[in-house]
Formats: sequence, structure tokens, C-alpha cells
Amino acid sequence: MLAAVAATPTLALSDEDLCALTASAEAAGRLVDATRLATAAEIDDRSRFELGSDGLSYRLGHRRGVHLVEQLTRVSQAEAAQRIRVGAAIRARVGLGGEVLDPAFPHVANAVTWGSVGVDAAAIVTHCLGQAARNGADPAHLDAAERELVAEALRQSADNVAVMARVWREALDPDGAQPREEKLREQRRFVMSRERDGVVPFHGVASPIEAAEFYAAFSESTAPDASPRFLSEEDLERGTETHTTPDGDVVTRLRDPRTREQRQFDVVMGLLRAGVRSTGQGSTATVMAVIKYDDLESDRGIGWLDNVAEPVSASTVRELACDSGFRRLVLGSHGEVLELGQLERSFSYAQRLALAARDGGCVWPQCTAPPSWCHAHHVVEWSQGGNTDVSNGALLCSAHHHMLHASEFTMTMIDGRPHLLAPPWLDPSGEWKLLGRPRLAWAPGALAA
Repeated sequence: MLAAVAATPTLALSDEDLCALTASAEAAGRLVDATRLATAAEIDDRSRFELGSDGLSYRLGHRRGVHLVEQLTRVSQAEAAQRIRVGAAIRARVGLGGEVLDPAFPHVANAVTWGSVGVDAAAIVTHCLGQAARNGADPAHLDAAERELVAEALRQSADNVAVMARVWREALDPDGAQPREEKLREQRRFVMSRERDGVVPFHGVASPIEAAEFYAAFSESTAPDASPRFLSEEDLERGTETHTTPDGDVVTRLRDPRTREQRQFDVVMGLLRAGVRSTGQGSTATVMAVIKYDDLESDRGIGWLDNVAEPVSASTVRELACDSGFRRLVLGSHGEVLELGQLERSFSYAQRLALAARDGGCVWPQCTAPPSWCHAHHVVEWSQGGNTDVSNGALLCSAHHHMLHASEFTMTMIDGRPHLLAPPWLDPSGEWKLLGRPRLAWAPGALAA
């Protein structure tokens, strides 16, 4: 029956029949998916480690249940693993005494079983609420969130449900977004492999903050109406077309000959080279950070960055506002725009030179990062009325800039120089420590004075 439906020539269908077949096929597929999830989770449970050589996968020549599912279904290992994860979250559990318990996510389980909710929505709902549960969310609140998300999944796309699930996760998690954000940041990496056939492969992982910067740079440089940027001489020559109009005018047009992936690579390299050569601010790409006013004032809650699904904490939005490349949009409780930060908060080239001469690089104790590696930090935050003046600025490398915002250290300006106060548990004296290593202060004349 299903094979006959699959063989139906869609070219012969009317618009109405095509839409009806699409909806019916999806409904049937969801019922099949429910069985796929159930069987994958059951195979994994019967292959669990403690069963040893008696485990199902071991007896059939596999070390883990996921490998057996992969062999039986011929799907990718990633797909097999997702089926096991989601299936385990919605299958009935067995208690210590052998009694049968409800699934960890009963509302999702019921919706999947009846074909009302697809695997994509079920996966993101169970993942996000599972994170909140592990961090101590109230079970009653988790149940209410699950009910609401399942109801939304009946009328919204899986992508929209994913956004809602993340919002619920942040609302339910007692610790908020910041601990999870720190874990994501710790995963950042960039790896260059050995050369292969004349090219060097590389790969990496970016946290939501760095990913937003990448998206902003790509959007700025690869927009359909943007002039081609970072073109090599060869690409410039290949993309230049010249023709003569009937009136005898010679017209030159530039067509970008690169693929989208090549353009994005050239953007990264162009910005990298510009940053290496430049002693100024570098890229003008802007990332919009959106946050509610109440969340910003209380330093709790979450904000959202352009093109990034993962939310960031309110404290991170404050941190981003210190440096160039980010604009902060503050919304009221009804969604009204209360504040749109201006890029004029950025320190000028001349001001950064003055900071470099005064601070000598990152001012954090024992840090040796040079000025070219540093952010210009507003000691009194620009969003709190701090001026973009040398007398209110200090150079901090990326790591210590983040540390200052995320820790209990306090910075202030005394006699035009940055000073740092360590938390009491680290320095009981409560003394402000002078920061910076200005080269002029080490000159023979200064020492003699």
C-alpha cells in the first residue's frame, strides 16, 4: 500500500491533491517515526553496558546499541543516536522495584505516539527541558512547560518550537543562561590539519557570541546588492566584463566569480589580514543584541544575538556593549524600543594610541598581551553614562575583558590611571592596585625622578 503511494507520479496530481498527499504522507511518516524511536530505544536498553556479553548488540557483534541500530536501519550513526535519545526520553521507565513508570516526558510521548508531533520538535523539547531538569527546575513548572510546548508543536514549525523551548529552558533554569554559556564558550576551538593535496583543511567550533560576529561579517560582505569585497587579482580579472553599447559607450561590469563558500572564506581572510595590518578598530560589521529593559537592569534573564538561536545572558550583553561591533537594542515589557546604542561609543584610533602609550597593553596583572590584541574597555560602562574618553578607558585582552565582567573584580580610575580591586576572599586588604605597564614610566628620567 505505502509502496503504491510512494510510486504515485506527482506530475499528474492537481494542486489540491498534491497538498493533500504531502500532508497525508507526513502524518503517516510520523506514525512510522514513533515506531522507529520506540525500537531504537528498546534496542539500546537491551544493549546497556551492565548486561555485558548478554546484551543484544554484543550478541549480534556490536559493542553498542547505536551501532546495531545503524546496521539494521542503514541510517547514519548521528540519526541512530538521535532516535535513541528521543526514544529513551518518551519510553516508559522501569523503577528499582520493577514497577513500570511514566516516561520522563509523558506529553511529548503521547503526541509522538499518535503522530501529532514529529521527531524534530520532540528532540528539541526533550533536550531543552532535560537541561532545565538537570539544573534543578521545579517539576510542576517543567510539566506546564511541556504541555505548552506540545500544544505549540501542533500548530508551529519545529524551528519556532525550538525558539520557544529555549525560552522556557532559560525561564525554568534557576541558574539562568550564564553557566551554560560558559560551558559553550569553553568548547571554542580552531584546528588546522596537515596539508592534503596542496590545501590545508581546518575546522572549529564557535560559541554563540563568536558565531554572531561571523554571521554579521558574512551578511555585510555577501549581500546580493553589496559590491564584491576581498577579491584577489585573479578573481577581479575573471569577473570583469566589458562591452560596447549601441551608442558606442564602453561599459565595464564586475561580476563576482566566486562561490558562496569561497566568498565567505575570503571574508574571513580579508578581516584577518586587515586586523593584522591595522592599528585601528578593524571591521565595521554590527551584531544586534536584543534584550528587555527589565532583564538588563536586573542583570538577569537573556538576550538574543543576530542569526544565533542560542540565547546569551544579560551580563554578556553588558559585556558586548563595551567594545565595537555590537549595538544593543533594549526593549520594554510591551516590545517597545527604549534604547538603541550608537557606534560612537567606540574609542577612536587616536584614543587607542593614547591608551596603548599609557597602559602598555592589557592592564590585568601579569598579562603580557600587546595593545594590538586588546579591547578598549569603558571603566564606567558607556551604557551607564561613562564617557568614551582616555580618562575612562583601559586596555584589556579578550580573556581578561571577559573575566572582569564575569567575576567579582572591580575596576576604577584614580588620577587618570586604571586601578583594580580584588574580591575580599582573594585580597582581604581591600586596596586598589595600580594597573598598566607604561614604557615611559620605566625610562631612566622617570626612574631618576
